[in-house]
Amino acid sequence: MKQLMLGNAAAARGLFEGGCEFVSSYPGTPSTEITEEAARYKEIYCEWAPNEKVALESAFGACLAGRRAFCGMKHVGLNVAADPLFTMSYTGVNAGLVIGVADDPGMHSSQNEQDSRHHAIASKIPMLEPSDSDEAREFAKLAFEISEKFDTPVLYKMCTRVAHSQSIIEGEERVVPEHKPYEKNISKYVMAPANAIRRHPFVEQRMKDIEKWSETSGVNRIEDAGAKVGIITSSTSYQYVKEVLGDSVNILKLGMVNPLPGDMIRKFAEGLEKLIIVEELDPVIETFVRGLGLPATVEIHGKDMFPICGEFSQNIVASAFGRQVPAGTKLDTAIPVRPPIMCAGCPHRGMFYALNKLKVTVFGDIGCYTLGSVAPLSAMDVTLCMGASFSGLHGWNKAGGADNEKKSVAVIGDSTFMHSGMTGLATIAYNQSNSTVIVLDNSITGMTGHQQNPTTGKNLYGDPAGRVDLEALARAMGINRVRVVDPYNIAECEAAVREELEVAEPSLIISRRPCALLKEVKHNPPLVVDQDKCKSCKMCMKIGCPAIAMKGNKAKIDPTLCVGCKVCSQMCKFGAL
Repeated sequence: MKQLMLGNAAAARGLFEGGCEFVSSYPGTPSTEITEEAARYKEIYCEWAPNEKVALESAFGACLAGRRAFCGMKHVGLNVAADPLFTMSYTGVNAGLVIGVADDPGMHSSQNEQDSRHHAIASKIPMLEPSDSDEAREFAKLAFEISEKFDTPVLYKMCTRVAHSQSIIEGEERVVPEHKPYEKNISKYVMAPANAIRRHPFVEQRMKDIEKWSETSGVNRIEDAGAKVGIITSSTSYQYVKEVLGDSVNILKLGMVNPLPGDMIRKFAEGLEKLIIVEELDPVIETFVRGLGLPATVEIHGKDMFPICGEFSQNIVASAFGRQVPAGTKLDTAIPVRPPIMCAGCPHRGMFYALNKLKVTVFGDIGCYTLGSVAPLSAMDVTLCMGASFSGLHGWNKAGGADNEKKSVAVIGDSTFMHSGMTGLATIAYNQSNSTVIVLDNSITGMTGHQQNPTTGKNLYGDPAGRVDLEALARAMGINRVRVVDPYNIAECEAAVREELEVAEPSLIISRRPCALLKEVKHNPPLVVDQDKCKSCKMCMKIGCPAIAMKGNKAKIDPTLCVGCKVCSQMCKFGAL
C-alpha cells in the first residue's frame, strides 16, 4: 500500500502496524495529529489526558498490563512529563512503551525552542528521529521492538517539518505481539532508594548495549559517494542536505540520535578531509563527535557554519556550502506581514478589553488567548508556561502586598486550568493571597484545534464523558467567591473584575462563552454599520476584531466574518453598529 501521508498520520499508521493498543496524550502542536489519527483505528484505544505527566503515567500503566502503549506531546510537554520519564528509565517496561515528542524549531507555536535530545541524554533513554513520513511509520514500529528488546521506554522525536509535511509511505499489515503477562517484581518496579540504586547500573549497561546494536541495525546508515567531505545529519536536515548537495558528499544519516554510534562515526570519518555536522538547534551531535578524538587531519565543522537558533531550510544549507538553491525551490518574494489576532467573535475579546480599560497587570498563560497580549488589546503582561499564571500572580501579590493586589489579575483557559492551573489555585486558597483569577472557559481546547478536555463533558471520540464542574471544584479547593460572567457583555466583565479586586480574599471569575468556531455554536446575523451615524471615532477598532475595518474613513463590517457578538456595538456611543 503506497500513499501520500502526513508525517503525524504516518506515525499513527506505524503505531497501528506495530500493534499499539493504548494511547494517552495531551494535545500540543506539532504533535497533536498523531493521537487524532491513531483514534481512527478502532483497534487502538485513545484518550486525551489532563496533562503530559498523567498521559505518560497512564501509558506506563498500560504497558505494565502487557499492551504496547504510546504517549504523545510537544517539546515543552516533555518538561511536564520529565518526572515519571527519568524514573521509567530505571524501571524499564513490560510491553513496549513509546514516548512521542515533537520539537518546534522556529517556534511556530511555542514559547521556547528547546531541543528534546537533551532529555534523552539526561534520562538515558534511546531516541529515534525519522526524517520523512515513511520513516515516521517504520520508526514507530521499530521503537516498540527496541523498547521490548532492551527493557526501556523509547523516545520518538518528530519536528514541525516532518510532522506537518507529506511524503510517500508503504503501509504494511498490523501485527500484535502476544500480550506479556504482568509479573510482580518489587525490585524492578518499586523505585525506593534501595531498589533504584541497583537499577542504575542496568541503565548504564543498557545504553552501551543499544549503542552497539545501533552500529549494525540499519537504523543509522552511511551513503558513500567516495568524497573527501562527509556530513553527519538527521531528521529534516538530512532532506535539505540531499536536496542541496545530492550525491556529491558522503553522508552518515542518523535515525537514532541517542545513544550516538561512536564506532560508526569513527569509521565514517576515515579518509575524510572535512566532517560537517548539520543539525538544527543545539550542537548535540557535534559535541559528541568532537569528543571522540578523531585524527587531527579531519577538519570538523558544525555551528561555525550553521545557526544555533531557528529551523533550517534549503536556503540555509545552500548558503553554508556556497551553493545555489535549485530553481523552483527558493522563496525570494517577501511575504506580507499577517499579525496574529483572535478570531472574529472570540469570547475572550470582551474580557481582555475590560482588563485593558481597567489598566490592571495581567498574568497570562498558554493558549490562543495569549493573543490578548498583542495590540490593540495589549492586555497581558507575562506568559511563562502552562499553569504559571495563577501561581505567578500569587507570588506577585504576596511579595507586593496591597499595592499589587488591587490592580492585578491572572487569566487561564479551561484546558490549561485542568492541565496545571489547579495547583496554582490551590496555593492561592491554601496560602490565602488576595488574588483575583479568571478562567477563560471557551468549552474546548482551542489553540491546538478543538480537542476535548475534562471540562467539556466529551472524550476524544466526542462521546459523553465525565465533566469537571469548575465552580464546584473551585469552592471545594477553598475559594469562597466564585462567579460566572458572559464575556460578550463588557460592562458585566468590567464590574465583576472591579468588585473582586476590592474584596480582601481570593476570588475566581469564570468568563464563559464557547469558542466562536465550534460547529454547534449558533451565531447571530452579522452587524452592519449605519454610515450616517458613524462618526469615524474608531472606538470599534480598539477591540482588534478582524471583521471590522475602516473604509473611506467610515467603519465597515465584513459579513463573512462577523458572528453578531455585539461586543463592538457596546463601544459605539452613536448607535452606528
